[in-house]
Parts: sequence; structure tokens; C-alpha cells
Amino acid sequence: MYDLAIVGGGPAGVAAGVYAARKRLKTVFITEVFGGQSVDSVGIENWIGTQKIAGLDLAKALEAHLRTYAADLVDIKQGERAHMVEKVDGGFAVATPKGRYEARAVLVATGGSRRKLQVPGAAEFENKGLTYCASCDGPVFAGQDVVVVGGGNAGFESAAQLLAYCKSVTLMSRSDFSRADASTVDAVLKHANFKGLQYTMPQEIKGQGFVSGVVAQNSQTGETVEIPAAGVFVEIGMRPSTDSVKNLVKLDAINRIVVDARNQRTSAEGVWAAGDCTDELYHQNNIAAGDGVKALEDIYLWLKAAKKGA
Repeated sequence: MYDLAIVGGGPAGVAAGVYAARKRLKTVFITEVFGGQSVDSVGIENWIGTQKIAGLDLAKALEAHLRTYAADLVDIKQGERAHMVEKVDGGFAVATPKGRYEARAVLVATGGSRRKLQVPGAAEFENKGLTYCASCDGPVFAGQDVVVVGGGNAGFESAAQLLAYCKSVTLMSRSDFSRADASTVDAVLKHANFKGLQYTMPQEIKGQGFVSGVVAQNSQTGETVEIPAAGVFVEIGMRPSTDSVKNLVKLDAINRIVVDARNQRTSAEGVWAAGDCTDELYHQNNIAAGDGVKALEDIYLWLKAAKKGA
């Protein structure tokens, strides 16, 4: 039985894996791929300590960092997806299509996936002007007109960020703006270069090689307009990857793992979670990595205390 099973190969999982190796915890590290959602980003400019890095290069750097410290301590099971985590005598079992791994503690860092925009042109222009990460890709569109799709907090927060350097920001919401915090909405609406469209959603993303505009329709009036834009930022929600632990830990209304923000503990003793699969308020690479480290520090103390009490 391992001391720890880490499930997930994004910034949260890798950060925890590096710390687990340095603390000499016998760990099994299970991931389909390294890098998490950022693999799809052309250029990431907010990964602290690196001015700009491509998503694929970040994934390679994360993997290399973990393997440098892994030695005989971290048993990396790359190419495996955990489909079930369950309680067993003395700890937990993580089942994948290729094996079953038992550990005294588990860190779930399985992340999530962005809800994709399902309109003509969305798939064609992904990473060619259409993106799902304003923090990662926003600065590329400095001085240009952009569109934000999504009227919740994430949409308005992205709009506020983009207004700092974009020529104009048009936000469209499928309903009114009541789903976002009133203070955030008020602050964004006051900006001279912002335009908010309620009850409006994109019908098509247009361009030639790169995004040039968005065809949008108002659901109440039926009016259709084409909005010129160099970039489209989609903020219509995320699907957390938590099916493997849905019968083990408490989830919130949208299936994110509920954690104690002080130490990343879940409702199940011996199970921690970090990154985008949790109900963390902000979902970014740097925060995920920090939460992974925080969880590992607590896991280490918990394991040591359990050994003393045995």
C-alpha cells in the first residue's frame, strides 16, 4: 500500500507530487496526460516566473519537474484515468482500466473541462481567436475588439480584465445580468469601452483563418447582428471531473468537491482535493499549484500523526 495516491497531472497534482517526493512519501501518481486544461493554450503569460510559455511546453515542464524528483518514491502511472476511488481496509483504492492502486490517503486533482461553445465556427476557430481562458490569452488581444460569451461572474470578471488593455469588450448573456455579483456588474457597465447584451447568444463565429466577428441573436426580439471582433472569450461554465469520487466525498450543486480552504480536506477523512475539481473561488494554474502544495503539507502531517497513533 502506498502512502498517497495523487490523481491528476495538472499544476495541482504535479505540485503535490514534487512535494510528496521531497518529503519522501511513497506515492502513486495517476494521470492520463500532464498539463491539465492549459495544454490547449497557445501562450500562457500568467504562470509566475515564466514570461510566456505555450501550453504544451508547460505540460512538458511539469512532467520533467516531477520526474526529476520522483526516483523510487513517486510511481508515475501516465496514460491511466481513474474511474473509481473507494474506501478499503486501511485506506483507499483507485481503480483504472489498467490497474488498482491502494493508498492510505488520496489527493484528487482531476480538474475539469470547459463547457464548449456549440455553434458553427466555434471548433474551427478554437485557439485561432476563440479561447476559454482570458487570464492565459487576453494580452494577445491588446488594442483590439473582443467579445465575451457568458453573463455570470466568470464572464464579467473576464470582461473587467480585458477592459484593461482591449480596445472594446462586448459581453453577451443568454439571460439578464442578475447571475453575476451586482458590484462587479456595476463596475464593468461604467466602463466607456464596454457594451453588454442581455438575452443574446452567438449563432456563428466568423473569420478566415482567424476570428473576425460573431453573429449574435437576441432571443426576445429575434434581431440578429454581426459584431466585429478579433477575439472571443467563452465563459459558459465548467464540468468538474469528479465522477470517480461522487460516492465518496461531498459535492456542491454543480458537482465540484467541497473542501476546507485552510487545508484542502474533503468531507471524507483521508481524502484531499485541489485545483479546478474543487469549489475553490478562483480557478487558475497558480492557485491550483498552491492548493496542491497546501494539501500535501496537510497530508504529510496527517500521515505522520496516523503512524504515531498506530
